[in-house]
Amino acid sequence: MVNLPTARQTTRETMEDTQTQAATARPAAATDSTPADAVMRVEGLNVYYGDFLAVKDVTLRFARHEITALIGPSGCGKSTVLRSLNRMNDLIPSARVEGAVFFNDQDIYDPDVDPVEVRRRVGMVFQKPNPFPKSIYENVAWGARINGFKGKRGELDDLVERALRQAALWDEVKDKLHESGYSLSGGQQQRLCIARALAPNPEVLLMDEPASALDPIATLRIEELMLSLKEQYTIIIVTHNMQQAGRVSDRTAFFSVEVDERGQRTGKLVEFDLTDKLFTQPAMKETEDYITGRFG
Repeated sequence: MVNLPTARQTTRETMEDTQTQAATARPAAATDSTPADAVMRVEGLNVYYGDFLAVKDVTLRFARHEITALIGPSGCGKSTVLRSLNRMNDLIPSARVEGAVFFNDQDIYDPDVDPVEVRRRVGMVFQKPNPFPKSIYENVAWGARINGFKGKRGELDDLVERALRQAALWDEVKDKLHESGYSLSGGQQQRLCIARALAPNPEVLLMDEPASALDPIATLRIEELMLSLKEQYTIIIVTHNMQQAGRVSDRTAFFSVEVDERGQRTGKLVEFDLTDKLFTQPAMKETEDYITGRFG
């Protein structure tokens, strides 16, 4: 099996090569703000479910220690692209991926790359809180154990505390670690799931509409948490909430839908830019129409 490289193993030569590729392999509406130092990059990505082409020809770069938002109408392929970044689509029997997804310059779809290792290094948080029917402590500990942690109990205690602190949950649960995860509020459960995803110490955190099932106060806590976590992690978020994208993301990719003569809908990347620029000076009319509410 090929070991995935770490950020520290990315050499200056590789970074310079990445900069050259960034200039030549950008999506049609990308600009000079396309990040050169990318922890992940997607090149010519097509994702099929059986014969159905769900999303086509996506090329993107995700900068280290930034938040990138994927926005667009329902069915445009945002979540499909997100799941491709840690091979979650492998779990769907009919799914097939063309193109390349690089993590620290290693193609994660190389046959010699272990998808379990990919998911350890590129964690994921889902739309609805999904704690396990276990204690708060065991929910977080499981995230480490399933990814090969074999340390002593004291080391595991430290790991659980670290993850809960990173998820801004420790002070709220430190005196009830052995109570069920189900005993927490919805917002706390989602932060518990974030702590579980952080337990293996990934480099990238994928978040698929992590606040869509939460009330405004809990949503604000999640957004504040994302801004804090980007100091240590690269975060990629799918959201239908453009205001949320504007509040938390550094860059935004806008996806839309192309309909062929048979009525088949295929997702496509329309524009990728710094969030402030994309929301105030979009390069594409389709982006402007979506942002201003005239489309989608």
